[in-house]
Amino acid sequence: MVRISVKDLTKTFGKVVACNDVTLEIEDGLLFTLLGPSGCGKTTLLRMIAGFERPDSGVIYFDGRDVTHLPPNKRDTGMVFQNYALWPHMKVFDNVAYGLRVRKLSKEDVGVRVTEALRLVHLEGLEERTPFQLSGGQQQRVALARALVIRPKVLLLDEPLSNLDAKLRLEMRFEIMRIQRELGITTVYVTHDQEESLSISDGVAIMREGVVQQVGTPKEIYTHPTNTFVADFVGQCNFLPGTVEEVGRHVVVKTDAGAELKVAYHDGLNVGQRVLCTVRPENLFLEEPREEHNVLECKIANVVFLGSSARIYASFGDRRVIAEVDSSVELKSGESVKLYSLPSHMSILPFSESS
Repeated sequence: MVRISVKDLTKTFGKVVACNDVTLEIEDGLLFTLLGPSGCGKTTLLRMIAGFERPDSGVIYFDGRDVTHLPPNKRDTGMVFQNYALWPHMKVFDNVAYGLRVRKLSKEDVGVRVTEALRLVHLEGLEERTPFQLSGGQQQRVALARALVIRPKVLLLDEPLSNLDAKLRLEMRFEIMRIQRELGITTVYVTHDQEESLSISDGVAIMREGVVQQVGTPKEIYTHPTNTFVADFVGQCNFLPGTVEEVGRHVVVKTDAGAELKVAYHDGLNVGQRVLCTVRPENLFLEEPREEHNVLECKIANVVFLGSSARIYASFGDRRVIAEVDSSVELKSGESVKLYSLPSHMSILPFSESS
């Protein structure tokens, strides 16, 4: 297990700044996700950790050892690429064995370790098949086995599930979690899928335009986003602009729609300050809570059936509000509805005209 430290890492391609002064600490043994939209720099950062890209400035440490200028084969990492990068003319056994043969291990050792790796990814009995004879999920497992068979200290995965269908993605997501937990290997995982990141990660770094926006556990990222980009990118979020009227046990905000909202105490706010009140769709209720609550009087624009839940799209003043409610409740477009939220479920972010 290796602790990865990235210090002030910058990488440009022409006029494009792919990574801008990135600093990260990834503790040993964690499954750590780099999450963000396409073009945010997450794959470039992963490739610099792997050694496939050289940073313009900054340093990368593995357990305090400077590996910034070491080639990939000297870093003791295993890489799983987005397109799997399997040798099409080689059988499964030979694909997995490739790295061991390059390292000139004996035939007996190669056989033992390939068998172990295929057992780990549940591919026993498929040694003689070619990649063309495998499903997408099986090809993904071969790529994972090939990365693990060399017993790396760090496992790097670049959008490994993007080519799989939804059901298989879910299955492989938890297979990767199982293997990572079983081996205890430090793992850096790149994805643009928010649900995927939140469900498997010990730690997450949210990136945008080459800059790390927030680092934390999935729960910290989701419940306490530090800015509107993170709040909006990770799940859905309602943004209600307003002005601080009172700061005390609760912060009282008068929204632009006229309603007063109470928010759990937030340090550093002043009366008269413009802010955004935020609340997640699942924290808006149709039933009036027993404890102190906020009320949003809305008009329903649309209701979408999602199976166990229904998604309400409603207007609150000039703002659109989204709520996730029980699908058994009968609601229609055009109806007026009261949505309730607890002060503890609301947060305050700096005001932004774009939100």
